[in-house]
Amino acid sequence: MSEARKFGTSAVYFTALSTVVGAIIFLRFGYAVGAVGLFGVFILILVGHLVTIPTAFAISELATNKRVEGGGEYFIISRSFGMNIGATLGILLYLSQTISVAFYIVAFTEAFEFVFNYVANNYGYVLYRQAISIPAMLILSALVLTKGANMGLKVLYIVGLLVCLGLLMFFLGAPVPDAAQNHFAENSVLRNTGNMFLVFSIIFPAFTGMTAGVGLSGDLKNPAKSIPLGTTAATFTGLILYLFICWKLADSASAENLVSSQLIMADVAVWGKIIIPLALAACTFTSALSAVMVGPRTLQALAQDKSVPMQSANRWLRKTRKKDNEPVNATLVTCAIALVFVSFGSVNMVAQIISMFFLVTYGSLCLISFLHHFGSSPSYRPSFKSKWYISLLGFLASVWVMFQISVVYTLIASVSIAMLYVYMNRYHKDRKGIAALFSNSLFQLNRSLQIYLQKKRVKSSDSVPLTTGDEWRPSAICISKNTFERSAALSLLNWISYRYGFGTYLHLIDGYFSRKTSEQAQAELKRLLKSLEPENHVYIDTLISPSTTSAIAQSIQIPGIAGMENNMVIFEFLKSDPQNLDDIIDNFRMVNSGGFDVCILGTSRKQIFYKNGIHIWVRSFDTENTNLMILLGFIILGHPDWKKANIKLFNICEEKEITDVRNRMYELIESGRMPITANNIEILVRDPDMSIKEMINNHSRDVGLTLMGFDENSFNDNNTTMFHGFADIGNVLFVHSNGVKEIE
Repeated sequence: MSEARKFGTSAVYFTALSTVVGAIIFLRFGYAVGAVGLFGVFILILVGHLVTIPTAFAISELATNKRVEGGGEYFIISRSFGMNIGATLGILLYLSQTISVAFYIVAFTEAFEFVFNYVANNYGYVLYRQAISIPAMLILSALVLTKGANMGLKVLYIVGLLVCLGLLMFFLGAPVPDAAQNHFAENSVLRNTGNMFLVFSIIFPAFTGMTAGVGLSGDLKNPAKSIPLGTTAATFTGLILYLFICWKLADSASAENLVSSQLIMADVAVWGKIIIPLALAACTFTSALSAVMVGPRTLQALAQDKSVPMQSANRWLRKTRKKDNEPVNATLVTCAIALVFVSFGSVNMVAQIISMFFLVTYGSLCLISFLHHFGSSPSYRPSFKSKWYISLLGFLASVWVMFQISVVYTLIASVSIAMLYVYMNRYHKDRKGIAALFSNSLFQLNRSLQIYLQKKRVKSSDSVPLTTGDEWRPSAICISKNTFERSAALSLLNWISYRYGFGTYLHLIDGYFSRKTSEQAQAELKRLLKSLEPENHVYIDTLISPSTTSAIAQSIQIPGIAGMENNMVIFEFLKSDPQNLDDIIDNFRMVNSGGFDVCILGTSRKQIFYKNGIHIWVRSFDTENTNLMILLGFIILGHPDWKKANIKLFNICEEKEITDVRNRMYELIESGRMPITANNIEILVRDPDMSIKEMINNHSRDVGLTLMGFDENSFNDNNTTMFHGFADIGNVLFVHSNGVKEIE
């Protein structure tokens, strides 16, 4: 094991730095300074580091929270967002790393511009770039396949010295002689602001290398130490170098020369015609070397997780060479893919898509860090600690930069990710994981909202007494032991909770709390949750209690799932077998004394005809119950089951009272105390040969739901007659309001 994990912090630092100090600074920074001015480039560099610095901090945090195994960024994302999202982003990350090899090799050929010019001038023959890029790719592949990453890092250190020498000679160089007296005065401006992000898209690949060292995580002796130190140090080293290089360029040549001469640094540096092409060749070759060491390790990690959608390929790709633990098969595939792109000669278009995938990776790492901060999981205890707002800034900056570089390529990247994720979800149906990361955040959000709502309620009640005019919405609780026999009460709660209200349903288990009843409660809860419809909006749990009364007494004192105090209790009984009505009446008195609204649902076996709507039977003098019934009617109609239904009010009176009752009802409507229109009201004359219950049965026989009010005097001496006699109609909801409900 000690031989397998052979690298330290310097490996991470130089692998990242060799990619950060790459082809772009030699080939494109001069153009950028000439195009938008020194201050324009400074702005673009700072914008780029709004992504890279938070990402460096995020990855340092994540690496010090748990051991990062092989695969680096892929390992972190897959263990945080779940294997399917991890595999999706991991495959795209791997392709980005692999195509980056080709990008750097093609850039490597720019160092041999003098060779192409010599052949063209002396032999009249245009030599294709592949004449150098393909042999260079083959040499690189042979080196990595035969010697492995250990040799790669040795070469990295040696060639890195050549890059440092080239930069030193550049800083020691003198300005390019021309007619201008003061290059710095000409370039220390902000110009062409309309093309800022066009220039940014050209130089952005320079910012995509700071996490390259993370890909060596499986080969590090101490990833928790080496990744934070190496990655952060390389990021800030790159930032400082970029600023000084641009400063030197601005002071060394005119804007025209900076834009027109691709290797302007060679004109500035001491012995520049020799040292700068050598440094360019060295940095591009080492960048390619870094990428070709990291890419195979990402692919190997994908194969170890069986994320490559071919089982035989997974077995082959995860194999390593025994003598040095090198992922030789994954390296062979990586080199082959890179060689294909090198043969194309130019990967400029692909380079922009690569940038998109890198940005998706960086944004994902920042988002993971932010969600861990926000979720406050007890298991998240990194030794390197950033701030949540830095991670959030990195995520938002990544998304913003993607759209600024190219909307088209951003959409291509997004569609690619979506399609690959859909495929991964189908291929690995059993894999989940994203819920854990987001559930912690949702838990914290819910906790904070509940505390806020509680403080707001206390503050409101202290400063201004709550009045009946305050906005009201139901926070209902229902306790029943008959859940598996009938579901009408649960359906009612779901209608109430769908859009405007909140519902808590407690399945009651008779008995005292013990291991046996606890196991029964867990089993019945699982059974309940499995049987729920996907659109259920009710919070469901089980409750163990020796009696219904004690269960209700406990439950109504605890806030509901929304953090609001419960303000409504729902009882239910079966109309054809009302055994528990006496128990309901006894408990009604206790609940009513606590200031709760009470609904008693008489359930029926009849089919519910939703399109026939809701009938509300009212008494014109009973505005307390009437308004609550109307409000409940509106709330219930908000559920899709009732989308074609409406509400109708009925009032029964003597013939001589019709005018007075109608005037009273219309006056309540006009004054706003009854929130409904006159078209919804029907006043019926009482038939002396028919009881009121018979009239209700006749008119509401086929409606979806019937509502009627009651008060504590409705069942003096425990008389339950008012709940009987409705056998011909469907479900009946008896409503008692504790105070008038009004709509502003």
